[in-house]
Amino acid sequence: MAEVDLTGVGKVYPDGTRAVTDLNLAIADGEFLVLVGPSGCGKTTALRMVAGLEEISEGEVVIDGRVVNRIPSRDRDVAMVFQSYALYPHLSVRDNIGFGLSLRKLPKAEIRTKVEEAAEILGLTDHLDRKPRNLSGGQRQRVAMGRAIVRSPKAFLMDEPLSNLDAKLRVQMRAEIARIQRDLGVTTIYVTHDQTEAMTLGDRVAVMKKGELQQVAPPQELYDRPANLFVAGFIGSPAMNLLHGTLTGDADTPRIDVGGQSLTIPSEVLDQRSELRSYLGRDVVIGIRPEDMEDVELVDGPQNARLTATAELVEAMGSDVLVHFAVEAAQVVTEDTKELARDAGTDVLGKLEAPRTDMVARFSPRTRVKVGDPLAVQVDTGRLHFFDPESGASIW
Repeated sequence: MAEVDLTGVGKVYPDGTRAVTDLNLAIADGEFLVLVGPSGCGKTTALRMVAGLEEISEGEVVIDGRVVNRIPSRDRDVAMVFQSYALYPHLSVRDNIGFGLSLRKLPKAEIRTKVEEAAEILGLTDHLDRKPRNLSGGQRQRVAMGRAIVRSPKAFLMDEPLSNLDAKLRVQMRAEIARIQRDLGVTTIYVTHDQTEAMTLGDRVAVMKKGELQQVAPPQELYDRPANLFVAGFIGSPAMNLLHGTLTGDADTPRIDVGGQSLTIPSEVLDQRSELRSYLGRDVVIGIRPEDMEDVELVDGPQNARLTATAELVEAMGSDVLVHFAVEAAQVVTEDTKELARDAGTDVLGKLEAPRTDMVARFSPRTRVKVGDPLAVQVDTGRLHFFDPESGASIW
């Protein structure tokens, strides 16, 4: 096991394209760190620089106290698990797992012992003599992981290892990877674009955008205290609702005015977010998580913390109901929200003539709301998020 430190790490390709800028990360011994972000954000490039598969343009990568910038990949004592399983089809599971050890000319008895130990950890003992073509996708991914485990490396580097699996297998393998990493205690850097994977696997999660680190924190802290609009909109499914509003009233009775409607904010919110006092009388961006809204018919909340609208789409999910509606407030159009829209494939920001922000609320399955119904939404105003409309930074 080992610590992995990235200090001021950057990557610029020969054509001038910059993939990573001033990346600073310290991954503790035995920690599971997840790099997450949209396609093209630089997360895989960062991982490949740690692995030695990409040349480092700037900064230093240190593994177990040793600067590895100019050390070949094979000598860094790290093991990489790729998106593709990259198994040898003509070799058995046993030989695939032990292939790297055979190249090192280890004694056959030692290779057999290490392979069997890894197979037991991965639940592959009964499949050691089978060929990859006779395995399921999940089993093939386990073989790829077994090839990494037998090396007893200082760090595991995983690049989207579950992206080729179907949804059910991804959930199962997610649990497997978490268990294996916990049992082995090996320092792990895991790259994914799937924020659910990131939140469920990582001890800490590092969110990247356009080659720059936006925030690194434990999963719940990312969710509860996003550093900026990008992190707020990226982490969470469905995504946080973002809309323009004006902070009015005074320190005793603050309100947020949105699209001709007003929500009273508990005064203690200003105590928790001392910076927010300076925004009284000013425009802000409001963030509302879908689960912080509920059907008025199902809760007993203050009347001055409600939004009215019309239900435009109702999605029954079983454990909850997603209700889509709109308010007459201008869309939040910043570089952060444009990037989020592009990643979601909905780059239509700013094209609407009338002020309108589409929203989604997560209601209890007991709701009776139907498409076209008038809607009264109870908002937990004590859990609102606030962002500076110019910088996009969270207001605390």
